[in-house]
Amino acid sequence: MNFPILSSLILLPSIGALFLFFTKSDKKNNFTGKYVALFTSAVNFFLSIYLWILFDPTTSEFQFVEERIWIKDLINYKVGVDGISILFILLTTFITPLCIISVNNSIKERLSEFLIAVLIMESFMIGVFCSLDLVIFYLFFEAGLIPMFLIIGIWGGARRVYSAFKFFLYTLLGSVLMLVAIITIYWLNGTTDVVELYNSGIDIKYQNLLWLAFFSSFAVKTPMWPVHTWLPDAHVEAPTAGSVLLAAILLKMAGYGFIRFSLGLFPAASEIFTPLIYTLSVIAIIFTSFIALMQEDMKKLIAYSSVAHMGYVTLGIFTIQQQGIEGSIIQMISHGLVSAALFLCVGVVYDRMHSRLINTYGGIVSIIPKYSILFMLFTLAALGLPGTSGFVGEFLILMGAFKDNFLVAVIASLGVIIGAAYMLWLYKRVVFGKLINTDLKQMFDLNRSELFILSCLAVPTLFFGFYPDPLINTIEVSISDLIDQYNFKLASKT
Repeated sequence: MNFPILSSLILLPSIGALFLFFTKSDKKNNFTGKYVALFTSAVNFFLSIYLWILFDPTTSEFQFVEERIWIKDLINYKVGVDGISILFILLTTFITPLCIISVNNSIKERLSEFLIAVLIMESFMIGVFCSLDLVIFYLFFEAGLIPMFLIIGIWGGARRVYSAFKFFLYTLLGSVLMLVAIITIYWLNGTTDVVELYNSGIDIKYQNLLWLAFFSSFAVKTPMWPVHTWLPDAHVEAPTAGSVLLAAILLKMAGYGFIRFSLGLFPAASEIFTPLIYTLSVIAIIFTSFIALMQEDMKKLIAYSSVAHMGYVTLGIFTIQQQGIEGSIIQMISHGLVSAALFLCVGVVYDRMHSRLINTYGGIVSIIPKYSILFMLFTLAALGLPGTSGFVGEFLILMGAFKDNFLVAVIASLGVIIGAAYMLWLYKRVVFGKLINTDLKQMFDLNRSELFILSCLAVPTLFFGFYPDPLINTIEVSISDLIDQYNFKLASKT
């Protein structure tokens, strides 16, 4: 294919952001800017759908590869997709226009600048999932911090500056060691090309230290226990659209990194450190679930639930089983949809009552029934009810875990019960019960844009819950080849 479709997906949002930057920013132009941003992100979504249609799922080779010399004999701009990365590109391009629509009620000032930050962030996130060079990956991976830092720091809540700096410092410091590891890999192998590194392998003598260096970055961004404390603060202070981007896409970049680099480049080290990942994942699932059970702030509860759900993801990845890794990817896609919807649901009631505290609400089912129904669907999806996308991912992860380590799987299964407890308790206290707060009577049900956004998220949540084949068919061959290569390199001790 001669058309540079991946570069177009990366550049198009930035072109839209550039157009907005040179457009006069005033109240009359706010809607114009929003329509430009929405049009740009919608075109990008349809372009990613076209990419998925053209994609051949019967091969594990990287497709639509584009390569250009950037710094001669040092760094090449190289992008491409396989069955693992293409779904994350689709998730990114699907969530971004919904975020742009959602700013109607939540962003009152400097709307154009906010939309510019969102569009630039979309470019960086797509770049992460396309990169086939370690340096290019690192640049995109770290560049995404800047627009999110601005989104939290400028448009966030009362403690926005503290939360923005905590988010920035945690994630940046975690990635410094990864940069050192990338330089070391270039020194050892003479290249940072991911495909070449897959074929040549990395000397087993250096794999442990290199794995730990990459782990330091991915663990913070996942986030894994105990380096997860930046996430609840960031979510609570971020505007609704910022929380959606953070939960739905930004966290997935680390999960993708574990699959692409930790397993792909360092199989011997991954085998050694699997008990560490299992331990941290199980602690994250159980410990943060209990913390979520104690929360009074809806956003904080959902933020801690994200840590628990990502614990399942890391658990599934390091089972090195077909079902486990498939389940992890489906869990990440499902979590992207469901967590985005839950944060939007919190945003809906916050825009009306300006409170995220659970005890502010209660008995709203008769006042806003449409909201209550959709909120119930996403609550059930978050706890993994059969028939929703949340069930498929967790079920496959636990299947893979039972194959690899029975005890770990049994302990992780307890997280499903605790997850059901805190999600159902949240729903009961917010939606059912007596209407004690009389101010709630002034609330109005979902408007057209809110109904559209939540419906767009509800459809794939249910569709992939009943029919996950499109997802599984896309990733199956790539994961099978990844596991075969992992076992081959492990056997030859490369």
